[in-house]
Amino acid sequence: MKPFLDDNFLLETRAAERLYHEYAADMPIFDYHCHLPVAEIEGNKKFANLTAIWLHGDHYKWRAMRANGVDENRITGSASDLDKFRAWAATVPKTLRNPLYHWTHLELKNPFDIKDTLLSPATADAIYAQCSEMLQRDDFSTRSLLKKMRVKVVCTTDDPLDSLEHHRKLAGDASFRVKVLPAFRPDKAMAVDNPTAFNFWVNRLAELCNQDIGDYRGFLECLTARHTFFHAAGCRLSDHGLEEPYVEDFSESSVAAIFAKVRAGKTPSRDESRAFKAAMLVEFAILDHNRGWTQQFHLGALRNQNSRAFRRLGPDTGYDSIGDFTMGRALGRLLDRLDSQDKLAKTILYILNPRDNEMIATTIGNFQDGRIPGKMQFGSAWWFNDQKDGMERQLNALSNMGLLSRFVGMLTDSRSFLSYPRHEYFRRVLCNLFGRDMEKGHLPDDFQLIGETIRDISYRNAVNYFGIKPLEG
Repeated sequence: MKPFLDDNFLLETRAAERLYHEYAADMPIFDYHCHLPVAEIEGNKKFANLTAIWLHGDHYKWRAMRANGVDENRITGSASDLDKFRAWAATVPKTLRNPLYHWTHLELKNPFDIKDTLLSPATADAIYAQCSEMLQRDDFSTRSLLKKMRVKVVCTTDDPLDSLEHHRKLAGDASFRVKVLPAFRPDKAMAVDNPTAFNFWVNRLAELCNQDIGDYRGFLECLTARHTFFHAAGCRLSDHGLEEPYVEDFSESSVAAIFAKVRAGKTPSRDESRAFKAAMLVEFAILDHNRGWTQQFHLGALRNQNSRAFRRLGPDTGYDSIGDFTMGRALGRLLDRLDSQDKLAKTILYILNPRDNEMIATTIGNFQDGRIPGKMQFGSAWWFNDQKDGMERQLNALSNMGLLSRFVGMLTDSRSFLSYPRHEYFRRVLCNLFGRDMEKGHLPDDFQLIGETIRDISYRNAVNYFGIKPLEG
């Protein structure tokens, strides 16, 4: 029986072991999509204890704790951090075969070097004390953790209204050699279903642009100005979180009328809302294309299904699920609408329903243009798929339908500074797939060929694709 979490964890063949240890393990990290709070990087924050860095804001863990019968007070409520950690430690043994069991112990191993102790009620207090003490050291501050994990580039997720002051301060700090850049997330500019919230957001946009936004054209002018502002700060990616692609027909006059209706405080019809969102997707896509950015679409999340919990805790607290939206025809139409104008930017598509893996893998092939290698990307296994089976399914679909060798690889998509072992996890899964095929004779016994492909997927493809050069040192 193989030991749990040893050096060859998830590596089932000698070929996989060699690929991982010789080619993947020491590659740097290019984290092109995450939700890390940039203020905590700029301020070089130290966390008070293990709960503060590990459980605050982590809805993956919250879902498991609720399923294990933990009261909300010990999850997001007023219980002490030690009590919350004890509740998590009591949940971990119940997460066997859930990816949280792997992630938890990988994150204790790196960076805390806890290798041979499993988290449980019996070990909780000792682990909490040891890790909390380590977190007070200078080498466990936010910046130090990024360097310790060999992170070279971080792209955060930022509202167009963000001042980017923390990004600018980091860019001006020559002592910090991790490049931290914003990514443009304009979802609120499309959220006309709630006129009150939308108008509040537009009024703040008007203040930033120092002009009244009286009509749709003025709205677009201010959004373009913010896009320019982000570009000057080094931003080269946008991101959209969508239930499904919006591809309704529209004209500028019809969209202008919808905008005026919403600005007057009236709720648009479902068709009007979808037409407005379709128009905005095109406008943002053209901005991205004209500036050479990469656009990302996260598709298929069914959000905030528990209304009582949403009223109490708000969004992103663990009450979302995989949606069953119909994607293929609409997605193809959106991409074709842009490609027909020669305005299709580099694009990454993430899908939440694994049912759609092969559809996405084949759709990107329809819009590769022969000019940019891997221009259209099937994004890494996302959210509920961010585990061994989900990763393998995404990698196999991309392998069978496209060019895995051009894949830009893993990201954290996390708010936690302890999530970087997910890159290790992904690389182990990747090496195991290739190594298994080599052992079976399905791929050649050529470690140079396959090892360099592993290095490309782990890091180098992202550097080349996004055109963001990491800092030296």
